[in-house]
Amino acid sequence: MNEPETFLFEDDGAVPNSTLPLLVYRAAVPPDPRAIEQTFAANRWPPAWRAGVHPYHHFHANTHEALGVARGTATVLFGGPNGRALQVSAGDIVIVPAGVGHCNKTQSADLLIVGAYPDNAPRPDQYRGKPAEHDSVVQKIAVVPWPAADPVTGGDGPLRRLWGTVAA
Repeated sequence: MNEPETFLFEDDGAVPNSTLPLLVYRAAVPPDPRAIEQTFAANRWPPAWRAGVHPYHHFHANTHEALGVARGTATVLFGGPNGRALQVSAGDIVIVPAGVGHCNKTQSADLLIVGAYPDNAPRPDQYRGKPAEHDSVVQKIAVVPWPAADPVTGGDGPLRRLWGTVAA
């Protein structure tokens, strides 16, 4: 498997983003929802939903999120309104650290995403980047537990290694 692409986004005063990099694993899994769910479950990221990505800027302050593209393509703006648009395709997995904004800008008609959260995560919250909430969500993000494993490769895969270099 190839090393994931990494992207960092600055706090813009509304969307806090993260000091942990967003990870994009290209063509990491078979483009099949059941295969993605099995991969996530085997690596301690229980699958939570099948849908698309919301068409508005949002982030989770209490958990990290894995997005597995089971079908189709999408252009997702990560990092808030001033972030970076990334094209994702069937078979790609995106690991979104707590606090990183994401918003679906365009998608193919057949887009299907499998979403998952680490097995030690609470039910995900959702914020829209209101400046008045900024300081409280930054405090929540700071105490989000580390995932027990990389959702794609398991164990101490690229996620734990790449995120660990930030925390060190």
